[in-house]
Amino acid sequence: MQLVCLDLEGVLVPEIWIEFSQRTGIPELRRTTRDEPDYDKLMKYRLGILAQHKLGLPDIQKVIAAMGPLAGAKDFLDDLRQRFQVIILSDTFYEFAMPLMQQLGMPALFCHKLEADASGTLVNYHLRMPNQKREAVKRFKELNFKTIAVGDSYNDTAMLGEAHAGILFHPPENVIREFPQFPVTMSYVELDTEIRRASTRI
Repeated sequence: MQLVCLDLEGVLVPEIWIEFSQRTGIPELRRTTRDEPDYDKLMKYRLGILAQHKLGLPDIQKVIAAMGPLAGAKDFLDDLRQRFQVIILSDTFYEFAMPLMQQLGMPALFCHKLEADASGTLVNYHLRMPNQKREAVKRFKELNFKTIAVGDSYNDTAMLGEAHAGILFHPPENVIREFPQFPVTMSYVELDTEIRRASTRI
């Protein structure tokens, strides 16, 4: 049995925090792990900015729902799910991702969880587990799945390396340079072709 593990942001949907920043006009929310490598500090900073602007979970979900998936993502995913078991492995949060998952036909998603109070204000976040993308692929392999993993950035490379075949999709130049072992695809047509190749190889 073969299983395809896809990253979410940058592969099927826009980068949520960056897109959210643009749509709300709050530039501070563009801050990423490139600016603040301490993820706990970064998330507490983000939650503080949201509280400052009085943006609760329903407001955030409404903005995210308006983003929509990347052009062609749903057709690509629908076709892929006809041929493979597919799991989305993401470092986002269920509460952010669900409006987009509905537009993608509700594929299986493993990610993290946000905590909101009774008023809808986000007060905390909870990681499902450290390094959850790589750990999930390890477990799938233990269940005897041949795994193909697809991602676009640094936080996907451990998952790609753990899988039987790893593929980069529309990655930045620095990732291409630093991880030459992974084939690079720049469109869903190229990605589909590379997944088919990997499927015959593993």
